[in-house]
Parts: sequence; C-alpha cells; structure tokens
Amino acid sequence: MAEPVAHRRPGGSPLRTPSTHRGVEAMERHEPRQVPGSGGTIRVASVPANHVYVRHLSPPEGDRVTRLADPRPCGAPSGSQQWWPPVMLDPGWVDEHADTFDVFHLHFGFDAQNPEALKELLASLRRNGKPLVYTVHDLVNPHHVDEGAHRAQLDVLIPGADRLITLTPGAAQEIAARWGRTATVLPHPHVVEPDGLLRPRPRPRHDAFTVGLHAKSIRPNMDPLPVVRVLADVMPELPGAALRVDCHPDVDDPESHWYAPGVLDELRGMSSEGRLDLSVHNYFDDDALWDYLIGLDVSVLPYRFGTHSGWLEACYDLGTTVVAPSCGFYAQQRPCLIYGHDRQGLDAASLRDAVRTAYQERPVRRADPVERGAERFRIARAHEALYAGLL
Repeated sequence: MAEPVAHRRPGGSPLRTPSTHRGVEAMERHEPRQVPGSGGTIRVASVPANHVYVRHLSPPEGDRVTRLADPRPCGAPSGSQQWWPPVMLDPGWVDEHADTFDVFHLHFGFDAQNPEALKELLASLRRNGKPLVYTVHDLVNPHHVDEGAHRAQLDVLIPGADRLITLTPGAAQEIAARWGRTATVLPHPHVVEPDGLLRPRPRPRHDAFTVGLHAKSIRPNMDPLPVVRVLADVMPELPGAALRVDCHPDVDDPESHWYAPGVLDELRGMSSEGRLDLSVHNYFDDDALWDYLIGLDVSVLPYRFGTHSGWLEACYDLGTTVVAPSCGFYAQQRPCLIYGHDRQGLDAASLRDAVRTAYQERPVRRADPVERGAERFRIARAHEALYAGLL
C-alpha cells in the first residue's frame, strides 16, 4: 500500500450501533475489552506492528489479539521506534522466539529479502508450527522500477501463506488468476486517529479551489512532471483555481537516493511564471499532513503503477476529493475520480476532465466517523476470527 500515510515506510456487527452515539463512545474508550467465551489471547508477530494500518486492525478499546512490538534493528538506539529492516523476518529470530507468538502476519517491509531468504523464513515458521498470514497490500512494489524482484517475492509468499488478505476485490481477482489462491477481502481501516475523526478539523470555507499534487520524494511509481504540466494548463480555465505542488528537498540532492535531476528546476520555473505554487519541505508529521490535506479541494495522485493507497484513505477521512490514476485498484478502495495513467503513459484529456468535474461538482466525500469506527470493528473481528481459525 505504498504510502500508508505521509512518509512512514510508506480496507460483522457495528461498533455498537451506528444510529446512536454509543459507537462514538466506543471509539473514544481505550480500556481493554473482555470477549466473553472467545478463548485466550492470540499473540501475533506482525511485520510491522507500529504502523497506522496495523495499529488500526484492533478496535481502540482493544481485543484479545496482542501484536508483539517491533524489535529494534541491530544498531538502532534505545527508545527508537525504527522498525526497518524488520528483525522478525530473520529465521533465527523465529526459531528463538517461537514460544512468544501464535501467528505470524506479514504486511510489508520485506523489500530487501530475496526469494531464498523468504523461503527460509517460511521453513522456519513451518518447523515451529506457526501459521503465516500475508496481507497483499502491493501486487507491484511502488519502490521498484522493475517489478520482477517483487513478483519473485510474491511467488514465494502467496503460495506459501496459510491465509491471504487483500484490500479490494480486484486485487483478490488478480491473486486468484495469477496464483490460484483465494484472498479474504477486508477494507483498509481509517488512517486519521479516532480523536481526529470524532472531533474533525472543519474544512475551510472559501471561494478558491485548490488542486494539490504532492510528489514527496518521487519514488519510482511516480511520474509527476507530465501530470503537473496538464494541471498547470487547465487551471486558467477554472476561475479561482490554483495549483499547489509539494515535494521533498532530497529530490534535488545529488547525494540522495531520491535524487531526481531537473525536476525541481522545471517546477521552480513554472512557479516563477505563476503557473503553480511550489512548496519544498521535509516530511510532514501527521498533524501537518492533515492540515495540508484538508486545505486542498483535490489531491491528485501521480502514480503510473501501484495497487492500493493509504493517502487515499487519509483524504477520505478528511473529505478531500482524490483524483486517482487508472492503474491499481484505487477506485475500489474509496470514492474517487479516475484519470488514465499507467506504465503506458498519461491520458491528458481524462485528467483535465477529472479536474473539471471536481471543480464543477465540488464533491465532499468525507467519511462518517461512526461508520469508520464500525468498519474498524468489523475489520478487527474478521482478523481475530481468521487468526482463531488457524489455531
């Protein structure tokens, strides 16, 4: 799921009942909740654990699923929340800690593992009698230009997992077609924390119309310049519309892994011509990201390949319209406008049409906080039942 939020490395019964405030109250409680007659605690070795998607796989008040904390990688300072590279992917860690968990659940973080290393991980889990659950967030890796390496990893993980989860029906259909496996479809839980949903930031009232494109550090699945050029051309046709483009300074640093020569030069030139407002800054923290997103009427995702998006989920939580590419399964995740963009190139006409539609209709597709809470509860119950079924 590429960027579950901002910069961190990257969808049963209701919470109570959506028609009352009891669902809101349940989201606000954080005390452990008893599950009558449901057995003991289920201990999950989750890779990772301290990630917004994974944290929101349990309801705020807790359930009987306990996820082990991410072990600090060798060399990480005491107190660090660094989880990369994931220590739990080491077969030796599995052998040594097999008595501390019941289920191993892999989400992402295995970029650096070659297929042989993943086979060794599976062998370690099998000899210790530990089932593997794998959530297929990415059918293509947004950090790889060549999808061959990720495909080889999936060729180990998807056939080898005891249970598969994915976020959309389209991804499940592709998994069935490519590997002959059935994946349980569970939606992405909310990204904004419960307090932010229940006491939401008000969307600003203004006559202006702000279209935003955040290029971040321009990872391989992004192709922002062709998208920005089209957006800059269409803005003068929309009275009161403005284009804001953000990116990180490392794209202009020759020593950086993310160096993208010439990109900022062109963006600065367009900014000096008054065609867009350019903001170059370091990673937003969560509060700054929410403020940024809620200040946009539209967020355009400049991806040419991908599968799912945490950024889209955050926009849905905050009521910011998303214009998403036709690659991947974004339209199945949450309501959004679609334009043509994939490895074959950009359909400029469809991008112009999507932005014009957003401008004319001004849709506000903001998640209902109680429904989001009820959905999270259902997702948590589905994970708990899946784990219990394996045990």
